Order: sequence, then structure tokens, then C-alpha cells
Amino acid sequence: MSSVQLNHAIPEATCATTSSESLSLSSLKGQNIVLYFYPKDNTPGCTQEGEEFRDLYDAFLATNTVIFGVSRDSLRTHANFKKKYSFPFELISDSDESLCKLFDVIKLKKLYGKQYLGIERSTFLINAEGTLVQEWRKVKVKGHVDDVFAAVKSL
Repeated sequence: MSSVQLNHAIPEATCATTSSESLSLSSLKGQNIVLYFYPKDNTPGCTQEGEEFRDLYDAFLATNTVIFGVSRDSLRTHANFKKKYSFPFELISDSDESLCKLFDVIKLKKLYGKQYLGIERSTFLINAEGTLVQEWRKVKVKGHVDDVFAAVKSL
């Protein structure tokens, strides 16, 4: 499967979410979608990013936009992370990396001199018609959620 391209329709994908429901991206047509990919639950940057999306959640909803956080963590870990920080949006467990591959966010990373494949913090904005309209890669958390919200308001 090739990765999603900017200004192209998102192919059908089904994911497991913290509500234990199977989510189909096509079922969300008619709403804008923010998919934010992050490396790992309960780490400082990932927690801050989730909290910032949480704090603007009602404003996103008011613009007909739903938010989903995506990482390779298990649904159990996601459920605990979501509860601990009162995230009102669903977290998607992408343990098979199908969404990560679709959005091309698995990258070679380095930590303490060791190389490994991990999720590059990235966010994608999909409009109500199901088209990828904006992407942010190599995201720095500070100010990012405000940038995403500004983009949503311009749709």
C-alpha cells in the first residue's frame, strides 16, 4: 500500500480505538479529522501534545472536527493514558503499523547512539470530503496544536 499524498483522498482504513470499537475512516465523512501520530504513551512530549489537544477539544468540535491520537501502544496502555490525562478523544492502537505506513510516519531514529524505527511525530488534517489537506511532519510540540486549530478554522 502506498502512502497518502497531500490533496488526495484517504483510502479506507479500519482501526482499533480506546472505546473498543472498530473505527472506519470512511464513517467519518462529513467531519474534519485530525490524526496526530506520536511515539509513546506517558512520555513528556506525547503527554503535553495530548493535553494541548484536550484543552482545545471543544473548540475543535465547534468546527466540526474530530481528533484521534495514534501510536503503536496497546489499547490497554492507551486506555490508561487516556484516563490518566482525561483525554476526551479516542486513541488508536496501530500495533500492526498499518496507519503508520499509510501516512509514512515510521522513520529511522537515534537514541543514545542506537538506531531504531519509530514514529516521527506528525499530524494530518483531513477535510469533510475525506481529502488530506495539510500535514505537519517532525512536529515540535510547543505551539503545534494552535497551528492545527488555525488550519482547521481556515477550512
